[in-house]
Amino acid sequence: MRLNPHLTFNGQCEAAFKFYEKCLRGKITMMMPYGNSPLAAQAPPEWRTKILHTTLIVGVHFLQGTDALPTDYQKPQGFSVMLNVEAADEADRIFNTLAENGTVQLPLQETFWAERFGLLFDQFGTPWTINCGKAA
Repeated sequence: MRLNPHLTFNGQCEAAFKFYEKCLRGKITMMMPYGNSPLAAQAPPEWRTKILHTTLIVGVHFLQGTDALPTDYQKPQGFSVMLNVEAADEADRIFNTLAENGTVQLPLQETFWAERFGLLFDQFGTPWTINCGKAA
């Protein structure tokens, strides 16, 4: 069994995943638009270039996503994608990149449990938690 986040977007999935691919230094291994799928006829014509399914692999981890049909989209709430990063400078780089044109909830900072910890919503509305723990 594998547990991985699946993100939903309102038409920005392709841009978001290309951004995440660069930021997280991963690799998009699949990106299928509605128009190239069996669901093409069910999608509004202007939605056929939007993403039905995509997969980004970062190390051994998967991040997946979709553009929900316009009538089905709901703003993300009640969760965050948590990244546990080993090095403080890498936590700084990722946090600052994800924060570009986004909203920082808690600036990246040292805490009693972490060298770096911060919360933000990226420019696509995805909530992120960045954590770089202290050595034991």
